[in-house]
Amino acid sequence: MNKSIQLDSLQLGVCYYPEQWSDSLWEDDFKRMKDMNLSHIRIGEFAWSIFEPQEGVYDFDLFDRVLDLAHQYGLKVIMGTPTATPPAWLTQKYPEVLNATIEGVTYQHGMRRHYNYSSPKYQELCANITRQMANHFKDHPAIIGWQIDNELNCEVSEFYAEADHIAFRQWVQERYHTLEALNQAWGTVFWSQTYTDWNQVYLPRLTTAHSPNPHLVLDEKRFISDNTIAFARIQADILREIAPHHWITTNGLFGHLDSHALTEEMLDFFSYDSYPQFSTIFGSDEPKPLLDRKWSQNLSVVRNISNNFCIMEQQAGPGGWVNRMNMPAPRPGQLRLWTYQSVLHGADLVMYFRWRTATFGTEIYWHGLNDYHNQPNRRIQEASQVGQEFVAIGDKIAGTTYQADIAIVKDYDNDWDGEYDIWHGPLTGKSINAWFKQLQYQHIPTDIIYLRKQTLAELQQYKVLIYPHAAIMSEQTATLLTQYVEAGGTLILGARTGYKELSGHCRMAPMPGPVASLCGISVADFTSITGNAQVPGLRWQHNNHHMAQVAELFNDILQVNEDDVEVLATYTSSYYEDAPALTQRLYGKGKVLYYGAAFHEDVVDELLSILEISSPVADWLEVPEQVEIGIRQNEQHQYIFLLNYSDQEASIQIKQQRTDVLIDTLIEGTTTIPAYGVMILQ
Repeated sequence: MNKSIQLDSLQLGVCYYPEQWSDSLWEDDFKRMKDMNLSHIRIGEFAWSIFEPQEGVYDFDLFDRVLDLAHQYGLKVIMGTPTATPPAWLTQKYPEVLNATIEGVTYQHGMRRHYNYSSPKYQELCANITRQMANHFKDHPAIIGWQIDNELNCEVSEFYAEADHIAFRQWVQERYHTLEALNQAWGTVFWSQTYTDWNQVYLPRLTTAHSPNPHLVLDEKRFISDNTIAFARIQADILREIAPHHWITTNGLFGHLDSHALTEEMLDFFSYDSYPQFSTIFGSDEPKPLLDRKWSQNLSVVRNISNNFCIMEQQAGPGGWVNRMNMPAPRPGQLRLWTYQSVLHGADLVMYFRWRTATFGTEIYWHGLNDYHNQPNRRIQEASQVGQEFVAIGDKIAGTTYQADIAIVKDYDNDWDGEYDIWHGPLTGKSINAWFKQLQYQHIPTDIIYLRKQTLAELQQYKVLIYPHAAIMSEQTATLLTQYVEAGGTLILGARTGYKELSGHCRMAPMPGPVASLCGISVADFTSITGNAQVPGLRWQHNNHHMAQVAELFNDILQVNEDDVEVLATYTSSYYEDAPALTQRLYGKGKVLYYGAAFHEDVVDELLSILEISSPVADWLEVPEQVEIGIRQNEQHQYIFLLNYSDQEASIQIKQQRTDVLIDTLIEGTTTIPAYGVMILQ
């Protein structure tokens, strides 16, 4: 079930921290927000020491005055529960609430997110502050919704306090019921790890060679996700009980958390914090990297959780803490570009981070719309332009949804198992990046979906599914994928598919396991490509075209088992020269392809050509690679977003007359999009 934000028009807002500023600034701040067409503010998520300066002593006066003033200026308020930053009195009095490293070293007070979800005392104190806030603010007319905590599992997504070991032990007992079942699932007969008492069970701890049991490590991630959701549920249940007229969300997309389950079980919609420059400064040295455009990949995952969502924090300026995340100022136009990047991918409410840059604290270099001096600047100008545009076009775009015929498929089990398993995890990152990048450069809109409980009908909305390296695959998933192909879909698989079952055990069956019969092949041999090993190229059979050094990271050497399997490419070197590397099989009304390596960009391009996959607007629109194309539509209208990520203008050719909705003008023929510019065609 995909839960979405429900808005009649695009809305723009900003994160605001009144506790950090003199109250003499508040009214001018709110007046200027309204002048800029900002309609929403988020407050409170880091203010526990204000709300509860001493245990059991509550003080809401500061935020009462803020809320009254915000309401006076017509601002809608999202209230944050402040549980990401427990106050000093709390951690001093109850040190058991603190998180710990795998070595058992306790994290100390002085940062944020230094607590553990498992502590009964912390759960109690979080419930207390949430209930007090809900009761106090439930009837304030300015508040429309709540953000639970802040960025669950950010900073750290592993937990090793004593309370976590206890909670994990309870989780394991509920999952397996008996020690016999646990020992079977974890393969503990290996190296004499067999458990004979539940009290012997712990989360991973330091071991020789830093190499804990891989099945324990996989269950650790599953536990962390369930435990995080249980922690959030404490607050969600209280808010639902006391303030049922308010919506509930949280902001994130961080490690070891099933954000789909989190949203389905307790949120009204999912929210995300969008910082495209992370992709630039932490980007790769690959040829033609997507840089900030790659952030669309993250936004595509968010869209799979909520078709229409909130950006709770949209990057508005240069970013950084005093000691890390050194990001330069966005160039003129990039703030607006990144805002529309979020909107293209499904955001109907965008909140800039933050209103004014802090003059003290860890984030003094994390700039918001306003600089320290509080005077007009170009970021304010750009945000004001976006605000005007949202007023003009917001009712057209809100509620429309992103359209794609192709989906890249992921799942949480393989994400988590692949963090630890070097024989499939790195392949997935390489392949998904190659596919997403080349689909972007060929202007082919793409979804990213997490395979969970989908029906065949839900998968059939896509003509092509790319599921690169699903090492863990259940028989049920294999059956669903087989039905998808039989019904007419195209399925693309990659090396190391299907050789593990759900506990992470390797199957005693030919690879690719439960999809071997679908693919009509088996893996006769395999090898990782490491060190000085030669990377084989591919020889394409349809044109005898040879491409060097593209069958990367791992090679499955394939054996054809069915007469109707076509070999599309063979390896060009090593002891398996001329062996099948890429196969295709027509099955039912569809087809399945299996590639025995990690996907390289050139391989993706060749496959797009062979499969005749092209941009849905190719017949009437020509744009250069530097422009992202995406489509949002409803039953009446289709809106084509053109986002120019380059510092050079982009020349485009529109062969059919369209309306540029941002300037409300008919447009046809040759025109240009400025550097970092945006165009939306109806």
